[in-house]
Amino acid sequence: MKRTVFAIALCLWVGGAVRDAFDGWVDATVLPPITAEVSREIRDRNGALLRAYTAPDGRWRLPVTLAEVDPTYLDMLIRYEDKRFANHSGVDPLAMIRASGQAVWHGQIVSGGSTLTMQVARLLEEGNSSSWSGKLRQMRVALALERKLSKDQILTLYLNHAPFGGNIEGVRAASYAYFDRPPRRLTPAQAALLVALPQSPEARRPDRAPAQATSARNHVLTRLATYGVIDAATHASATAKPVPATRHVIPALAPHLTDRVVALDTENRRIDLTIDRRIQTALEQLAADAVQARSDGLQIAIIAADHQSGHILASVGSAAYRADARGGFLDLTQTVRSPGSTLKPLVYGLGFDRGLIHPETMIADRPTDFGGYAPQNFDGFFRGELRVSTALQHSLNIPTVAVTEALGPHHLLAGMRRAGARPKLPNGRPGLAIALGGVGLNLEDLVRLYAAIGNGGNNVDLRWHQTPSSGFTQHDVLGAAAAWHVGNILTEVPRPTGVRGAGIAFKTGTSYGHRDAWAIGFDGKHVVGVWMGRPDGASVPGAFGGDLAAPVMFDAFARIKPTVDPLGPPPHHALLLPTAQLPRHLQHFGNSQSTSTSSPSIAFPPDGAVLEGSVLTVKVRDGQAPFIWLANGEPVARTHRQQIEIAAPGIGFSSLTVIDANGQSDRAQIAIE
Repeated sequence: MKRTVFAIALCLWVGGAVRDAFDGWVDATVLPPITAEVSREIRDRNGALLRAYTAPDGRWRLPVTLAEVDPTYLDMLIRYEDKRFANHSGVDPLAMIRASGQAVWHGQIVSGGSTLTMQVARLLEEGNSSSWSGKLRQMRVALALERKLSKDQILTLYLNHAPFGGNIEGVRAASYAYFDRPPRRLTPAQAALLVALPQSPEARRPDRAPAQATSARNHVLTRLATYGVIDAATHASATAKPVPATRHVIPALAPHLTDRVVALDTENRRIDLTIDRRIQTALEQLAADAVQARSDGLQIAIIAADHQSGHILASVGSAAYRADARGGFLDLTQTVRSPGSTLKPLVYGLGFDRGLIHPETMIADRPTDFGGYAPQNFDGFFRGELRVSTALQHSLNIPTVAVTEALGPHHLLAGMRRAGARPKLPNGRPGLAIALGGVGLNLEDLVRLYAAIGNGGNNVDLRWHQTPSSGFTQHDVLGAAAAWHVGNILTEVPRPTGVRGAGIAFKTGTSYGHRDAWAIGFDGKHVVGVWMGRPDGASVPGAFGGDLAAPVMFDAFARIKPTVDPLGPPPHHALLLPTAQLPRHLQHFGNSQSTSTSSPSIAFPPDGAVLEGSVLTVKVRDGQAPFIWLANGEPVARTHRQQIEIAAPGIGFSSLTVIDANGQSDRAQIAIE
């Protein structure tokens, strides 16, 4: 009896010692790194993939979680590869015995005994498990992983590291590469193929070996039907489907914008944008269709945004992101060009704001020399007296320049900058020609400007990142009444032939020499800008904004939303009167060459104006020449001209005074920024 007790005790002691030694051996395992560098991802406002870049090692490795994978695929994977995955500790003795017995009986390997955890161990080490030492190392790592990670964490590692052929690693990259969809939306046939591929990823690649891929997939489906994971109808349907014959390109939407984004943000592996994948896809196709039949090298750029939030919803830098004769790799939303007539709404809006004009004010459209600058209308004809609203709707040049002269070109330039635009002056000093396109702007600048008009005159934080821009300050570009008047006028601009587009306020523009065709428009929520031209700046004969860009813009609105969001009602303080009932000074835009001998009046800058720049345009109406101008009491000019330029008085508040030949005077208080 004593010997029996002793023997049992000895066995327990030896067993315990062996177990302790085994535990120590497992615990001492040096694990390989369980993280790997992954692809950088750009996602849209809803989390959908827009663009991915290969990992530094050149592989497509898109990180994925269990929640992002189809549950049927997970069931298939576990039942096919490791049905006791939930219960073993990394190594499945029953599977090892079964695999060994089958190998002895058949004289070859019939099935593997590796668990999913052992496969993860092999993938992490990228080692060879064909030798006994390699298999032993794999088992040791698997046992150690099970002690340090949960089952969900181990399964997630498999989903992210399993090979699927070529440079595709992980089920998410494979799902996009072979099926062009996220792994959450796999069909049973697709899920079964992804179960089969990692066992022999190169030999079973569907794009290179479709017969082998089909056979392997159907074998998985048959076994899963036997296990009851899928029913007979699903088995029959799935086995009848062909495997994909080609490999899809990993999503590369908004490529020009995403290239800019990753260049600015070099740290984050995932970046979420305000872009809407659906709208981006639709407008990229629209851009491609717009130039497809052209043989003149015409290119296109489109931006769509929500002018209430400032979110850019789509940014199309060119018709195709490729090295072609159209300069497809260029981001033409950022290229500085002449805006043509697209600044005219700002000119009139500023005129409304300053009380110089009203939409019903009569204005002259006749040959005029503005101090040596004598612009012509685009068609070479003049209309005589007409309403300001009509002059804007028909994009007449003479009235626009007349209002710009009354405002002062510096004031127009300041309005652009208040909207967030970055105008580029060809010679450093603004002249009257900037109202007709004599300034450099890009498509994003113009979308900012029109977004402000659509947003009730307030500047908009136009952006692709989801958080508000640091340092952005809300302020007026135009007063609410002026912005509403502009929008109301632009809704009545004549549409291109065959286009309705009711409720959309828009303006077109064509730069000198037909180099640039523009169309910018807005409704109560969205703003869309379209540029068309050649990337090298060459002329495109016959290209007009109204004929070329405007139809594309209206099509873009239709693809963003089937119905137009209406513009809001007029502000309560908007003056809605016919010409005859307007205040006398607003009934007719006055002649800038008046010879009246009444008291002089400072026409520009108006009292209370806030200006910027080192040169100040000053203008006087009425009075008797010559005129003496004083800044803060000091004489700065004596002239017979009613409009001249003087040096700005300096930063801060200043007083301007004009005195005519009869000793009569007028004064204005201004501020220089």
